[in-house]
Formats: sequence, C-alpha cells, structure tokens
Amino acid sequence: MSALDRPVWATLQHQAHWRVGQAGDALAWRFRPDIHGFAATADERPESLAALAGLLVPGGDGVYLLQVPPIAVAADLDVVKAASGVQMVATRPLPPDDDVVLLGDADAAEMLALARLTEPGPFFSRTHTMGRFIGVRIDGRLAAMAGERMRFPGHVEISAVCTHPDFRGQGLARRLSAAVAADIQRRGDLPFLHAWTTNTAAIALYEGLGFVVRTPVHVAVLRRRPA
Repeated sequence: MSALDRPVWATLQHQAHWRVGQAGDALAWRFRPDIHGFAATADERPESLAALAGLLVPGGDGVYLLQVPPIAVAADLDVVKAASGVQMVATRPLPPDDDVVLLGDADAAEMLALARLTEPGPFFSRTHTMGRFIGVRIDGRLAAMAGERMRFPGHVEISAVCTHPDFRGQGLARRLSAAVAADIQRRGDLPFLHAWTTNTAAIALYEGLGFVVRTPVHVAVLRRRPA
C-alpha cells in the first residue's frame, strides 16, 4: 500500500508536533485541534477503530477521515457526513510565479476569513502553519490563496485553494495552484491534491495543469456519541 492511500496517517507519522495520540506504536492519531480537524487509523482492525474513538470527546466536535480504503467506524461513533473524492498527482513540471505574496502569521485572520467564506475544505486557526501559503492581493485585499497541507517523504499536498467571490473569473485559483505545485517540485517532492468528485470545475482546472486522477478516496466526518 502506498503512503498516498492514507495521506493523513502518513503525515502524522512524520509530523509528530502536529498530532495528538499515543506515543510509540500508536493505532490512531488526530491533528491538534488548532492545526486541523483530520484524524486517521493505522488500519481497520477493531483495536485501531477503538483507539480513534478514544481520541474523541463524547458529544464533542467531529474529526475528518480521508483515505483510499473504505472507512470503518467504531460502534460508539456516528457518521455525520460521508462523501467521495479523488486524489490527483502532478505529471509535468509547472513554472514558478514570482508575483505572488507569501502569507504568514500576520495574514492569519484574513486567511481564516477567506477560507470560512469560500469553504475550500477544513481550515483552522493554525492551518496556515502546515506549509508554504501564497496569495494574491488586489487593492490591499486578500483576493485568493493556496497552500500546503499533508506532507510526508517525497510528497506534499496542495490545499486551501480559494478565491474571494469579488475576484473570481480572473484565473487566480489556477495561477496559485500552479505556483504552489512548482515550489513543491523545486524541492524535489511530488505535488498531490484532493477534490470532491462532484467538483468537476476544480478537477478540470487541475487536469489543465497536468494533474491526473490517481484514485478515488473516501471522506467522512465522525463524532463520538454523548455519554
């Protein structure tokens, strides 16, 4: 099985500072709540599913799962939402873009507001620390952004690609996606990304940049039942 089949698990294996869970040979991990809402199990064995349930507070917030294998659920967890997506990987070099703006802590509030407005996927107060984020400013406003999320040896995910409604139709999402991918490639890693199966416009955009669908993926939001 490729690490790409379980990108959340692979990321948390290699980014210990982002995770909450057991030390050593853990069976389940989740991201720190300020970093992201994803969680993962090592496999679908009952003890792994139980370990995931143990990371959730009864009646608390849910966690997101994203993986190629079908998602199994422990008896004391509820599926709040389930959906299908695709995982795409880059197949050709992309050119750099020197006219984008590097985003950081000073831009965190604007980034969070833009993500909440456009809903490119889960985005939390410290998600912007997961990697390099870039944007385009128009008249001082953050018009669009894109950045990096999951990462493990040889692979970095493009994520949070979004454009403010006032600035759509200018090709900003395409431009920023290409720029993020180019920087990942410059560092010798393979860019990959995820899109909802129903988001045909985004899939077509990425295909135009030379990405191809590697595999379907399963996505679910799980919550532990109140005690």
